[in-house]
Amino acid sequence: MKKTRLLLTAGLASVAIQSGALNNNGTEAAVERQNPLLQVSTLPFGAPDFSKIEPTDYMPALLTGIERQREAIKRIVDNKETPTFVNTILELEESGLLLDRVSSVFSALVSADKTPEIAKTEKAVKPQLTALSNDITFNRKLFERIKYVYDHELVTLTGEDRKLTEETYKHFVRAGALLPADKMARMKQINLRISELQQQWGDMLPDATNNAVVWVQTKEELAGLSDADISQCAKDAASRGGKAPYCIVIINTTQQPILTNLENRDLRRRVYEASVHRADGSRQFNTFPIVVEIAKLRAEKGEIMGYKNYASYSLEKTMAKNSDNVYAFLRQLISDYTPKADAETKAIEEYARRSMGADFHLQPYDRFYYSAKMKKEQLNISDDEVKPYFNIDSVQVNGVFYAAQRVYGLSFVERKDIPTYHPDMKVFEVRDKDGSPIALFYSDFYRRPTKRGGAWMSSFAKQSTQRGQLPVIYNVTNYAKAPDGQPTLITWDEVCTLFHEFGHALHGILSNCRYNTLSGTAVARDFVEMPSQFNESFATIPEVFDHYARHTETGQPMPADLKERMLKSINFHSAYALGENLAATCLDLAWHHLGTGDIPTADRAAAFETEALKQIGLLNAQIPPRYSTSYFNHVWGGGYAAGYYSYLWTEVLAVNIADCFEKRGALKRETGQDFRDKILSRGNTRDLMESFTDFTGMKQPDASALLKARGL
Repeated sequence: MKKTRLLLTAGLASVAIQSGALNNNGTEAAVERQNPLLQVSTLPFGAPDFSKIEPTDYMPALLTGIERQREAIKRIVDNKETPTFVNTILELEESGLLLDRVSSVFSALVSADKTPEIAKTEKAVKPQLTALSNDITFNRKLFERIKYVYDHELVTLTGEDRKLTEETYKHFVRAGALLPADKMARMKQINLRISELQQQWGDMLPDATNNAVVWVQTKEELAGLSDADISQCAKDAASRGGKAPYCIVIINTTQQPILTNLENRDLRRRVYEASVHRADGSRQFNTFPIVVEIAKLRAEKGEIMGYKNYASYSLEKTMAKNSDNVYAFLRQLISDYTPKADAETKAIEEYARRSMGADFHLQPYDRFYYSAKMKKEQLNISDDEVKPYFNIDSVQVNGVFYAAQRVYGLSFVERKDIPTYHPDMKVFEVRDKDGSPIALFYSDFYRRPTKRGGAWMSSFAKQSTQRGQLPVIYNVTNYAKAPDGQPTLITWDEVCTLFHEFGHALHGILSNCRYNTLSGTAVARDFVEMPSQFNESFATIPEVFDHYARHTETGQPMPADLKERMLKSINFHSAYALGENLAATCLDLAWHHLGTGDIPTADRAAAFETEALKQIGLLNAQIPPRYSTSYFNHVWGGGYAAGYYSYLWTEVLAVNIADCFEKRGALKRETGQDFRDKILSRGNTRDLMESFTDFTGMKQPDASALLKARGL
């Protein structure tokens, strides 16, 4: 099919597609196909109609959305009337409606099903999206109108109108709207270049990770793995070209869970080294040149805005407010954690020497293996013993959904009539306690070469009463799918991930805000992870656990003895998980506390990482960062620059809130409704610390609760 022309009909841009068809006399005639992305979907909730959308539809739809928003901005700027909230702030809020709709669908595929055609479109359109953002942000006439409303009308505005005005004004100021012309021009250049570099990063890292697979020639080398895991290795090898009968796929984190069971030490070493060096080991897949250029541009951006570095600039808009508060928080954790970590490492090495000899030296690729053997011996528990009780479908329906039903009164009805972008996905209609539909929820669980690593939540459409839009939310994970006809069984960590990501989903599903900009998860980075981390607490509540942890063949609940041993094992050797997070957090901060003249060259980036960890007291070969610099997607490809600390920060908030739930009744509907009313539904419509205090009664979070919750 071929795009031939652009039609403007009834104020809605539609792309006409010409294709061959037969008319009444049997000859070929041209027919026009309307681009479904440029039509308002007729599906429930306005869900994207993937049965009609083709890859070639995205580029023309995105370009039309860009042009439509430019026209809307021009109308605002050209308005001769005195600027008001309605004719300026509200008009700006709604100016990108079409582009929001199209780009939300497109960005989902960029992350979860990035085919070559999607990648090509992303590369072509990203500079244009950045240019649009620059042209809006640095439009002096537009900002003058916004500033006029902020200066003259803010005092009379209330509620979300006032909050939207404040957020809009601050966004423009933080982006550089008050800068002189020369610095404003430089900021535009920086933004465009960072966009280009992040595009390069987004293309390179998945390719590097896929390239880092470890090929295995014989089944004997995979000793220790279950039959299901070996079958998955064979399936992964076949889908990646079959260079050997088996392969081990590298996941996004430094440590690889498969090392827990691999008996072959040399293969463990190969897997670990493939992980650590996935993006620094060759010219083709070396991300360090991208990293150092992004770091330098961010440092320059912070300096242009009048800050010492990018971290100071970035942290100003968070709950933490500044670097001093973040480092005080981290140093206290590091001080309390370090002796626990040292003792943990010593215990594992001493255990390994019992079978390997007194001269055995524990390596990072050994740690998971011997820790698991210790756990098996001391607690008589292993992943293979509990996985039959964690069928992914039961965990989702009888665990994740069941907890939401008990706490918030929600129910979930599968909608097989709503199309998806991949056949593995499922769609559920979410209904409130009175039976009314409030959201649509998609789950996309299984890994594939076109999906980036990790797990996340996002939306095809955010909730907004102004737009009459109910939320259309999705979760994505990267679990190994069982062979056809067999149930997919997951680990305890993967169970927690399902609860975690659905906590984000609930933040979107239960949003009740007027404006799209303020709704759902549109909160500070060091608050956005709180609902997800808190939602993990429901995974271990006895009534919830017993409801989903049932044997996949017999349907029987997990026996009491096994359940007790498994729950005791959750915090077994838990110093590692805290340490890898602390190390990654401090790496992120170290890079973003540098001035422009301090950024190392690409060939010194690895050495900088080592020195940064040494200075903060976290250089520990046994506990490497969860993400090293060269594959730290949160920081270089995502939105967590100078903000990865938020996972630990929000874990404190989550633990405090979980304590409140426990005291008030963890599954009581009244407790859930209070949390929903005061936090989950509010988006960014009020001060976040006030929301926290309103629910918990605490004026400040209690950080001491974190180590206790982790069993340290």
